[in-house]
Formats: sequence, C-alpha cells, structure tokens
Amino acid sequence: MKRNDSKILSYLVMLRPYQWVKNLLVFSGLIFSTSLFKSDVIGASLASFGIFCLASSGIYILNDLRDIESDMRHPAKKNRPITSGKVSKISAFVIMGLLLPSALMFSYLLDKSLFFIIIVYIGLNIAYSFGLKNIVILDALIVASGFLLRAFAGCVVIHVNVTPWLFICTLSLALILSFGKRRNEMNILKTEAGDHRETLQYYNIQLLDIILTICSSTAIGTYSLYTMAGETVLRFGNQKLILTTPFVMYGVFRYLFLIYTENKGGDPTKLLVRDIPMIINGILWMISVGYIIYGPNLFSF
Repeated sequence: MKRNDSKILSYLVMLRPYQWVKNLLVFSGLIFSTSLFKSDVIGASLASFGIFCLASSGIYILNDLRDIESDMRHPAKKNRPITSGKVSKISAFVIMGLLLPSALMFSYLLDKSLFFIIIVYIGLNIAYSFGLKNIVILDALIVASGFLLRAFAGCVVIHVNVTPWLFICTLSLALILSFGKRRNEMNILKTEAGDHRETLQYYNIQLLDIILTICSSTAIGTYSLYTMAGETVLRFGNQKLILTTPFVMYGVFRYLFLIYTENKGGDPTKLLVRDIPMIINGILWMISVGYIIYGPNLFSF
C-alpha cells in the first residue's frame, strides 16, 4: 500500500465508520410508524442519519484525543490512529472542529428539535470525556443515552411520538452493550483494568453479571410485550409481530454467549457487524418485521 493511501486509510479509521451502524437507530421511528414509504419523510430520516454520522465521528475523535495515555495500555486501542501516531493530534483536532459544528449547523437547518438533540448528544459526550466517565454506573448510562437520542431524533424529524416501548427497549439493549463492554475489559485487563478505565476499579464481575441479566430480561420482555400491545396490533392490523420475538431473543443470547464463552465484546459494534450468526439473525429480523408491517400493503394488488 502506498504511503498516501495508508495515510488516507488512517484518517478513515479515525472516523470509525463501522460505528455508524448505531446511527441506523434513527430509522426505527420511520419503520415502526409505518412511514417507510412516505416520500415526504424519508429524506429527513436520511439527513438525520448523516448528521449523526458527523456528530458521532467528531465525538470519537474527541475521546481518542482525551484517552491517548489510557489507550496506550490497552492491547487493541493502542493501535488506533491517534494513539499510535499515524494521525497527528493537530490534524485530528482540526477534523473534529469541522465535524461537530457541521452537525450542529445541518441539524439546525433540518429541524429545530433535532438541533436540540444534537446539542444534548454532543454536550453529554463532552461531559463524559471530561469527567462523567469516571462515575460508576453513570458512565454506562451516558453511553446508553446516545442510543436513545438517536432513536428520539428519528422520531422528531418525521414528527411522530416517542413511545414508552421504544424508550425502554432501546435503553435496555444499549445497557447490555455498555455493561458487556465493561465486563470484557475487566476480563482482558484483569488487575490493570482500573488503569485503563477508572470506573472499572469499582465494578466487579458479579455485579456486571447481575446487571446484564436484568437488562437482558428487560429488553426481551419489553419487546415481547410491545408486539402484543393493543396499540401495536391496531397500528399494524395483525398480531404477527410477536413472531419476530425469537430473533430478538437469539440476538441477546448470542451477544451474551460471545461475552461469556468467547471473551469478546470489547467493541460491541465491531462484534455486531462481524459476527456472521448475528448478521444473519439481524437480516432475518429486519425482513420479518418489514414483511409483517408492510407486506400486506405491498402485495395487496
């Protein structure tokens, strides 16, 4: 690989584009509000997805700049572009200075409520990087709030209500990923875990196991109840959404399997986009949900 190509790749890796899969949550409101084929709102959803890609990449750069010293003690994170020196701190700071203001500007032009959400998202993450990440339990809740804000953004830009089901289900699933990551770090770093992430000295494996059990039960239970709720049946005109519950259960169980038996989960997003069974399960879930919600109308002719 040529030097210039290697440099470009380092900048691309710094943006962590694989993490943009999290931003797909902005489409949850579009899909479950039966608005997927409404041309007047699709553009707004796509734009909000792009805005979150700008904001999240800017935040990842901020975190990398703040965590250089601690990342150098991590077996995987020490190879990140900024930590390894492949991208200079000045270059990273300039790019961050372009991404975050751009996300704010475009969100303001698109929707004032989205603008407020982006401000909260950036503000929370800055507070996290500069101190809140050192407060036990709250650190994981702030990370999970990023998922919630994505889901909220997807609803506000198409002007649909955020349901309690979406709130609880998204939060519990996000907490599984957040606490699962901390369990993996404790497992890998052992006694040095507290040197990498300060809050890890206050966690222990038993506590994290209990939290993961609670969050997993909440996620599966909430989704199952949502599929059977009267409002859900009325909106979709059938009771078939419950048939998608096994896919959600498998996804949760598969992730727990990878954490507990394969010692994975240090980077949940990377795990979700690389684990073949998880990918197949996700595709099958999306196909099933799409057919149950939109199939009768698509094939009614």
